[in-house]
Parts: sequence; structure tokens; C-alpha cells
Amino acid sequence: MGRKILFVTTDQQRYDSLGCNGGMVARTPVADRLAATGINYQRAMNQNVVCMPARSTMVTGQHPRTHGVYANGVPLPADAPSIAAHLYDHRYRTALIGKAHFEPALDLEGRWPENRFAREGSTGPHRGFEHLELAMHGPMPLWHYGVWVHAQPGHHEKDFYPLFTSKGLNGAGGGETGACQLKVNPVPREMYHTDWVADRTLAWLDTLSADEDWFCWMSFPDPHHPWDPPASELKRVPWRDLDLPPGHPGSPEACRRILEQKPRHWLEYYDGRHSNLEGGPTDFVPAAMTHDQVREINAFTHVENELIDEAVGRVLTHIEARGWGDDTDVIFTTDHGELQGDFGLLFKGPYHCDALMRLPLIWRPAPAAGIVPAAVGDPVGQLDLAPTFCEIAGIPVPDWIQGAPLPTSDGDGRERVITEWESQFASEDLHLRSLYRDGWVVTEYGKGGGYHGTEGELYSLAEDPQQWVNRWDDLSLRSLKEDLLADLHDHLPPLRQPRLEVEAPV
Repeated sequence: MGRKILFVTTDQQRYDSLGCNGGMVARTPVADRLAATGINYQRAMNQNVVCMPARSTMVTGQHPRTHGVYANGVPLPADAPSIAAHLYDHRYRTALIGKAHFEPALDLEGRWPENRFAREGSTGPHRGFEHLELAMHGPMPLWHYGVWVHAQPGHHEKDFYPLFTSKGLNGAGGGETGACQLKVNPVPREMYHTDWVADRTLAWLDTLSADEDWFCWMSFPDPHHPWDPPASELKRVPWRDLDLPPGHPGSPEACRRILEQKPRHWLEYYDGRHSNLEGGPTDFVPAAMTHDQVREINAFTHVENELIDEAVGRVLTHIEARGWGDDTDVIFTTDHGELQGDFGLLFKGPYHCDALMRLPLIWRPAPAAGIVPAAVGDPVGQLDLAPTFCEIAGIPVPDWIQGAPLPTSDGDGRERVITEWESQFASEDLHLRSLYRDGWVVTEYGKGGGYHGTEGELYSLAEDPQQWVNRWDDLSLRSLKEDLLADLHDHLPPLRQPRLEVEAPV
């Protein structure tokens, strides 16, 4: 018999959002306690910086270039391997509650199962999950959460930020500062999707008998934009009391000086000349964002992170009450980060930096496993989650998995993590490949999007943790750069052929 597994993911949460990772604003005692009693990975990185590729890597244990989901408009093939299916085949009960997003979400016709289940009154099975109850970032009735909200009295579906308009992704401002994709949301807290995900997780766990092994992926849609937590909770973090985040250069002039050192689409995004189609509203101009808007967005984000922490605590308390506490492993992570004011920017996109690539990742092994708590600085990736689930379950790691079980201490020979970006829009045509090794991050740009294949970025994270000084053209580092690039090329797996088609770009 293996151990039980609670896999908790958030969406678009920064590494430094948690107290255990240096966060100074949001109170996250549950995550901090998991880190103190488990293993806190201080250099966990994703294999892609947007949702669908990253989530597809988590469920398959494969690089995006292998499973084929290189962008949000590319659905994960129906026959893709799934760690949930592997666990189910070894007598695990399996569920996914909350955000899945292995398939495009802008799917009003219901081409993909994730967007049909709720309308059909179905809860699966799908991709090895015998039970699914799905939610996204608002109450659209394409998913179980949206259907549930629409069925409640009070018409609270009207309370949320309207993510889409007739013109596409909404870029309107709100709150007290008019910040992009911000809204003071009068929805009752108990009807917000964070508590709904926890409630539905508890309900599913209560369908299980005491002696069953289970794998539950509890997937919160927050703190991904739009930022519209319940208004009743905003007093937790008064935005006027916040400083600018450490990664914000402090002035428009300082932002431009830093961004001018980087490949040109960084500064073009800041000035509104690059629309960042794949990362946020196309009409958003970061240079027009005020310091107060940055503060208010950060305040709303901190509130959302506190609510997630409390929801996780409720589920863990219930697990203890069921008598499973000593036999349950908990893994907490996210799919990617958020710029959140770094460099004067917001949202995500083709920008390979710690704000988007570095992840909170905590593994609290079951106390019965006897694994010593530790902080691990060696690099790990999302590839390593699926084989870790196998190790916890005591089952073989299938040969389609490209990662390795997470280490429980430093020194097991791990050296590098690779992150890639491929644009889904021909008008963007950006191709980035990054390698983290030995405290350095190197990013090479392929031909396309106005680049010639000779541009790139190189940063020493020890000397420049904010990644403000691009050393790509530093002649004194030429040998190091060439060595890192050769290492990157040597460890790239082959590209999936034929290349999957973009079916629903977003």
C-alpha cells in the first residue's frame, strides 16, 4: 500500500509570495508550516511560463517539446500519458477539483471535454481522473463552479470582473486606482471559487473509505488575474500601506534603463508597442501603470494568497479528522509566476525571468515516511512531480516520464533546469530557450519575431537577483555563456513530430 497524496496547485503565484520564501505581506502560516515540517525547494522552475504547457508537464512528467503543448492554444492530445491514469491503474482513487486547463478554455462550443462536463452534468472520468469538478477564473457556466454560481440565489455571477467582452479579453480597470483587471467584488466569501474548491475537495474525500489510497489534485484558480477577491476580505491588506515590490525599478526612467539592456520586445511591451497577446490584455500599456495601481494589484494578490492558505488549512484539518494525517503526503506548488510590478511590468508572457520561472514548491512527506525536513537548493522542475507521486505510491516510474523523483536533500547530482517558449501566434513568432545552472540563467532567442538568432540574456542570480543587468554581450563571460548554451543544447529532448496545431489561440 502506498501513501495518500494531496497535490495542491495555485495559478500564477510567485515564489516570494509565501512567508517561508521571504514574503513579507501575505500571511501564509499553513504553507509555512508545511515547509518547516517538510522540504522547501528553493530553486524549483517550470518548463514553460504559461498555464497549459506547464500543467501538461505536471500531468505527463514530460517537456513541452515532448508532450507537444507549447502554448495555450494547443490542446494536450487525448492519448497523452497521465500520472493520474498511472496511479488509478495501481488502485488509487483519483480526483481533480478546480482548474485543469489541459485543453483550451475559450471553447463555447464544447469541443473539448473539460468544457462540456458541467453542461452535461458529468464529473468524468477524464485523463485518469475518475472524478472532476472544474473551475476557472470567474463564473462562466462552462465549468462546474460557474454552473453552481448561476444556480445560487442573488445573481452573484454579476459580481465578478467580466473577463471577456465582445472585443475579447477585457483590459478595463477597477478598484480605487483604476488598475487593469481589478475589481472590488461583492460576492460572499463562501461563494468565491477558492472556498468552493476546498468545499468540493472535502466532499470528494468524504466519499472515500478509510483504507483507500487516493490522489487528489486540488487546483485553485487564484491568484491569476483578474484580481477580484471578495470585498469583505480586502481589509486584510490595505494597499496604501504597501511599498513597491523589490523588483520594481522605482521610476519610468529606471525601468527604461533596465529594459533597454534586454532584447527589444521587453521595452516594446513596456511602451505598448508589443501587445503581449499571450500574456494579458492586448491594450494594456505598462508604462501607463501608476505606482498606486501596482500597490493595489499587489494588495489584492496578497489577499487571494491568504485565502488559498486558509482553504488548504481547512482541508488538512479534515484529513487529520479522517485519521489520514500520518499517511498523507502534501505537495504545494503553482504552474508559473507573475511579473507583478517587476521591471515595471505586469502579467506574464515571453519574458524568461525568476518572476515567471521560479516556483514555490513544498513537499511535506507523510510523517510516517520519516523523511527529515530540509531546504533544498539544487534545481528541480515540474517534470519531477509525476515521478515523485510514483515514489510516494510505491509504484514503478513509467518510461514516458522524463523527470526524476524530487530529492530530499542537496547533492544528488542535479545541475540544470530548462524552460522554453514557443509563440502560438504567427505575428509574435518568438522562440526562447533558457537554462538555469550554477546560479546563472542564460536565454537564447531563436530566429523570428524580428530576432536573428544571435540575441539573448545572461544573468548571475547571485550578483543580480532582480535580473536587471543583462550580461549577454559581456566579453569576459563569453566562455561561460558558450558553455551554458552548449549544455542547454545537449539536454534538449527531440521535438515532437509532427508539431501539434494551434486550435484555439488565447
